Amino acid sequence: MRKVKFMILSGADIIVRTLIEQGCETVFGYPGGQIINVYDSLYKYSGEIKHVLAAHEQGAAHAADGYARATGKVGVVIATSGPGATNLVTGIATAQLDSVPVVAITGNVPTYQIGTDSFQEIDITGVTLPITKQNYCVGSVEELADTIREAFKIASSGRPGPVLVDVPKDVQIAKCEYEPMPPVQPYEKSAAKDIRIKEAAECINACERPFIYYGGGVVSSEAQDELFALAELIDAPIGCSMMGISGVPTDHPRFLGMQGMHGHFASSMAMHSADCIISLGVRFNDRVTGNRAKFATKAKIVHIDVDGSELSKTVNAAHGLRADVKLTLQKLLPLINKVERPEWQKKITELRAEEENYLDNREGLTPRAAILTLNKHLGENTPVATDVGQHQMWSAQNLNFKKSRRFVSSGGLGTMGFGLGAAIGAQVGTKEHAVLVTGDGSFGMCLNELATAVSYNIPVVILLMNNGVLGMVRQWQTLFFDKHYSNTVLDRKTDFVKLAEAFGAKGEAVSSVEALDEALGRAFKENGPYVIDCKIDKDEFVLPMLPPGGSMDDIIVKVGE
Repeated sequence: MRKVKFMILSGADIIVRTLIEQGCETVFGYPGGQIINVYDSLYKYSGEIKHVLAAHEQGAAHAADGYARATGKVGVVIATSGPGATNLVTGIATAQLDSVPVVAITGNVPTYQIGTDSFQEIDITGVTLPITKQNYCVGSVEELADTIREAFKIASSGRPGPVLVDVPKDVQIAKCEYEPMPPVQPYEKSAAKDIRIKEAAECINACERPFIYYGGGVVSSEAQDELFALAELIDAPIGCSMMGISGVPTDHPRFLGMQGMHGHFASSMAMHSADCIISLGVRFNDRVTGNRAKFATKAKIVHIDVDGSELSKTVNAAHGLRADVKLTLQKLLPLINKVERPEWQKKITELRAEEENYLDNREGLTPRAAILTLNKHLGENTPVATDVGQHQMWSAQNLNFKKSRRFVSSGGLGTMGFGLGAAIGAQVGTKEHAVLVTGDGSFGMCLNELATAVSYNIPVVILLMNNGVLGMVRQWQTLFFDKHYSNTVLDRKTDFVKLAEAFGAKGEAVSSVEALDEALGRAFKENGPYVIDCKIDKDEFVLPMLPPGGSMDDIIVKVGE
């Protein structure tokens, strides 16, 4: 008979012991009055779990998110009640829209004060209900350990996402018996029904111009080998959503790159020309489809996704399979006929050649040249985070990756200020030198986390694409608003090199490709953050571009078109 070892612990100790029990090595957060008991426990157990103190709770949430994206583990963020909890909201929403497993633990006022508008009281479970997979307000210390375990299970199961656990102060103080348990496992995965797989196979076997379109669900399911096997069987090109970047090596001969509003021309046009789109762990949002009435009108869509709500949500799928991507592909592959498609491959080759004609090969420090120069310094395991804007799209178009989970970027919510916290989390999780590609607009929203990177000697190379404007909005104003540059010219006097030095980091400004190359060489040798202020022209565009409400027939590949 198993001998059960119980311990009498406070709720705060139970929280920390349960995190350790679940394999959590690092948490991110910021202390406050209603979570101080948990921080006392973190002090006691500091030999078993590390805490990274952020400069702001939003930065801590993005760090937990970046940690989860880069490792595949559940990220954990801790904050106090009231403004501490509400400062997590943008980070939680970012994780929700990009399907990232994060557990947020917040303190709250004692249960007997809830509803009295006491100091720093907020109904954070009500606030976050629409942006979490699940959330809890723990009413008693006896429920605490199992609630946290369940939070980890839900966050990592099916379509991953954030879970919030709100713990009132008196629950943290109360004591009860605690029994350590093994780490929870996600809910069991399953393949689609055999009849649905057979119908999908028949559709794929009957097509002539297949296109495989994948997203973050392939990364979560670890279905890359099955994806490649399918592509070889049906002689198909591969494209991805932004969340799929780094899911397959960018130099794979079948990979055409990101599809969509600012995707690769060949990838977008191949998808537009396909008669069968096999969609794996990906959704069809507006950045992918453009005008939905004109999207892929020649194609039947086979859509495999663990989240059934995504099937035919925005575009109609001829075959929608709610299931794990990897397990379903394993059952699908034996039913697929091996074929060669010389005419389709000829078309793909022509599209690749046409894309080459549109690439920006100008001399000088262009945005593309900056990213290509960065590529020379990236290792196979280097995680690259971005903020949101033009620099994000230039990165998505031009970065090279060998391994999965190395592109860390906010897709669904498009969160400016995501990058530095996420880069810190990715570095902590992978223990590799990390990179942040950002813009001067986005960096202004997260530069306070330089204090975090300096304090913890976190080696992150910050490539700041500095054009003095809010570039993406300005691009829209140029193309669609008669150059009415309303509040997009920053005209700030910030000296980013001096700013870096003020935080205790190193920095330098560059204005040529050669200088950037040399600066990156120095930056990757540092054991702390290094800011490179990279000057680019304010009128640079991200192209190709699908106009809002347009179709692939309207794609802009050159300025003036």
